[in-house]
Amino acid sequence: MKLHTIDTGFFKLDGGAMFGVVPKSIWNKLNPSDSNNMCNWAMRCLLIEDGNQLILIDNGMGTKQDDKFFSYYFLNGDDTLINSLHNAGFSERDVTDMFLTHLHFDHCGGGVRRAGEKLELTFPNAHYWSNEDHWRWATQPNAREKASFLKENILPMQESGQLKFVDEKEVSPFPQMDIFLASGHTDRMMIPKIKYKDKTICFMADLLPSSHHVPLPYVMGYDTRPLLTMQEKETFLLEAASNNYILFLEHDPVHECCTVKQTERGIRLDQTFALKEIV
Repeated sequence: MKLHTIDTGFFKLDGGAMFGVVPKSIWNKLNPSDSNNMCNWAMRCLLIEDGNQLILIDNGMGTKQDDKFFSYYFLNGDDTLINSLHNAGFSERDVTDMFLTHLHFDHCGGGVRRAGEKLELTFPNAHYWSNEDHWRWATQPNAREKASFLKENILPMQESGQLKFVDEKEVSPFPQMDIFLASGHTDRMMIPKIKYKDKTICFMADLLPSSHHVPLPYVMGYDTRPLLTMQEKETFLLEAASNNYILFLEHDPVHECCTVKQTERGIRLDQTFALKEIV
């Protein structure tokens, strides 16, 4: 098995929304904001190369939205989904499985692209994986999350016939991966735990957006059930500290991976490093 970081660029979100109840006087030292209170965040995906399988976890926001949309989110940086795949030695046709942690636009938007006036799947030979509960949540969105669940990102997966659901017991379809389910950020988000050699590498999605979010109260304002997020984070991070899990960070603007440790003050950040340092 080989693992590859797939960078799809950066985007900006309001710092207060990203850090919830944490005061700006604290979080602004962690990820300094611009004059509009916006902080830059990565959209970092993970590619698993294993035999005949090429599994991509999440795919960024894509480029098919209009200028008005991008004026809100400020897509920036030199990296793109396709260029990063090519740099890893693959094309979009090589991807066999597109695993989606959840269907917010910054995690699934790159999986569908425009072809003239039509929409098509970016990965024509891939199965697209979600779960039934989250699919229902995303296609019948509540008012709070409606702006994050965009039908042009989601419905083409089903229309193509390439959509698949993890089974009702939430058993992973991949032998090299287990799934931790979290519903504080959005309903039934899937956190992959990848068995790599003698290590466990966890793709943290929005359960832990960045290394700055390790302390339990650092919970995003975007989360639908913030108290549940705190419980889920505590459960997961205690397990991660005890088992020396490597946490792969989707949104951290600087650090790809980290580990955590138990301290007298609770779970805290231990080390940060790049994926290539361990693979």
